This record gives sequence, structure tokens and C-alpha cells, in this order.
Amino acid sequence: MSGMRYKQWSEIPARMWPCKFFKPQEVACKGTGSILINAEALNALDELRMNLGTPIYLSSAYRSPYHNAVVGGAPKSSHLAGHAFDVELRGMDKSKLREKAESAGFKGFGMRYRTFMHIDMGRRREW
Repeated sequence: MSGMRYKQWSEIPARMWPCKFFKPQEVACKGTGSILINAEALNALDELRMNLGTPIYLSSAYRSPYHNAVVGGAPKSSHLAGHAFDVELRGMDKSKLREKAESAGFKGFGMRYRTFMHIDMGRRREW
């Protein structure tokens, strides 16, 4: 999976942005503002939001290699490929979130966190 890379989310032409429910700055790197548009993952994220019927908030999405290293991310993190999202729970039921995420096409699930759930489009796995 690859996509268009921009040094700053604000450089993205509006016609190139595939999301209905999320703005570029919400999925850009929190440390650098850079972004990788992975259309398949963003479409799945929109589908997840639509299926839940309620807003969802991301604590992490795309990470630049620099920011990933700073936050202690895995060297081959799915965040680097723009197809991973850490969804804040904010009182949301984890099992419902996972069920809806799976039906939207997500395959990787980080369930051990208290305040968020990691979802990604990588290989099927859970931790």
C-alpha cells in the first residue's frame, strides 16, 4: 500500500482529499505535520465512522519516520505506511469498535491499551 506524500497536510489540494468525515490535519503526523494519503485506509476509516454513527477521534494516524522514532514506535510500524490509526475510546465499547473496524476492512487490532485501540490494514493479528 502506498500513496501520495506531502511535507505538510496543508499542501493537499482539496480535490485530492478522499475523506468525508476526517480532515487532513486529523490524520497527519502529530510531530511534523507531514502526511501520506493511503486512500484504501482512509476509505476504511470513513466507513468505520459511518458504521459507528458517532464521531471518532484519533490520537495517532500517519507518523513520519522521525516522529515514529521519537515516540518509540516499532521500526516497521503500520503508522509509517499511513494505514494505522489509534482510535480514542472516550467511553466507546472496545468489542463494538473492533467489530465495526473489522467489517470496514481493518485486520490488526491493538486491544491492550486503556485509552485507545490501535487498528490497521496490515496482516490479521491481535495484541
